[in-house]
Amino acid sequence: MSNINDTPSANEVSQALARALGESRISLDPARLSGHAGDWSEAKRLTPALMVYPRTPQEVAAALAVCTRLKQRIVVQGGLTGLAGGATPRGGEVALSLSKLNAIEDLDTVGGTVRIQAGVVLEALQQRVEQENWSFPLDLGARGSCHVGGNAATNAGGNRVIRFGTMREMVLGLEVALPDGRLLSMLNRVKKNTTGIDLKHLFIGSEGALGVITRLDLKLSPKPTSACTALCALPDFEAATRLVRELQRALPALSAFELMWSDYLTAAAEATALRRPFEDDHPVYVLVETLGVNDLSDREALEGELGKALETGIVCDVIVAQSVDDTQRLWAYREAIGELLGTLKPFAAFDIGIPMPRMGEFVAHVGQELRQRFPHQMHLFFGHIGDGNLHVLSGPHVSATNLHAIEQIVYGATADAGGCISAEHGIGVIKKDFLHLSRNAEELAVMRNLKALFDPGNILNAGRIFG
Repeated sequence: MSNINDTPSANEVSQALARALGESRISLDPARLSGHAGDWSEAKRLTPALMVYPRTPQEVAAALAVCTRLKQRIVVQGGLTGLAGGATPRGGEVALSLSKLNAIEDLDTVGGTVRIQAGVVLEALQQRVEQENWSFPLDLGARGSCHVGGNAATNAGGNRVIRFGTMREMVLGLEVALPDGRLLSMLNRVKKNTTGIDLKHLFIGSEGALGVITRLDLKLSPKPTSACTALCALPDFEAATRLVRELQRALPALSAFELMWSDYLTAAAEATALRRPFEDDHPVYVLVETLGVNDLSDREALEGELGKALETGIVCDVIVAQSVDDTQRLWAYREAIGELLGTLKPFAAFDIGIPMPRMGEFVAHVGQELRQRFPHQMHLFFGHIGDGNLHVLSGPHVSATNLHAIEQIVYGATADAGGCISAEHGIGVIKKDFLHLSRNAEELAVMRNLKALFDPGNILNAGRIFG
């Protein structure tokens, strides 16, 4: 992989890009540059050299070709909601924003597929397909800002993986702009296709290191007409593992099973000015959701199973939402992460994968060590138990030394548990020093070979993932 030593001036790059795309696609406005200086992570914010706003996939490819010729590095930006620093510019980089590629091009209401551009906001896609009685089931707290192309680039999971899988399971086809200026079409509207190597999987989850996703073909699900939500108080983590098994067995409509330890719920209630949901404190809480087609029968089925769990002691107490407002209030505890991040800055945030049999032990061990080492900070645990995705949030930490020590504690324990250091936010710049804990030397070598094959000039998202 080559290094770039003689970087052209911003003016030279701007002129070359303006000739290729038109002046309206380029901006050196300080206010715009400042707005693209970083994502939601704690990576150090840095203003890009200039902004590029392509409006078509062809313009994305043309911009990459210019930057490759000039040996100008690029950072690709979507909704800037990432927590791994992957979209935060590094010194001298041009920021390529996909915000103008926001067209929903074609909705197949018969086959249940949709073709969109990469800059479509997740919530806008959800709302559009629901108008035609379809659903795009990926859902996460940043739905109002994140781009679907970015969701694919990081293989986002969100709240409903237990039923619908990650973004990888929802992508039928892709179009990708390559660093050499080619536009690689892997678009596909059929759900069964075994015509050779499925190249799209090289780009899903690759964080823009190999190419820039420009368009996507996505699989839709029938729009549910019934949603039932309940918040359960549990005596311990082991009860949560029993409950998820029972609900998966008995409720085919189970779509979310969100786990929150007591400290997290307390902090979430304070951050959102919500009262605590139960009179008594409990060690663990679970937010359960079903998405079905009959409100009455679905509610009866959920209440019946939770009633059995109360009788057997798996559940200590339960609140079943009786209205849309109730549902929103219950979800507000789980989705308070935005408010919490604001109160805990500077924070250390972790998005890890832990095998379910080891998760309770992991939280107990890591929580105790963090509280002993950093008694004046908050250390919160929550996640998606059905897919092994655990989130850890610790802060505020003024000292960078503290942050690194916390990373060593959490990632070291993750490796010991046989887990992975990133479950859905990617590696970016923040986690790359720990990637060896989840990927062996042979895997890393193949990743670097792929990077060199697609991007020999190392102009695209350089320094992310593995250096």
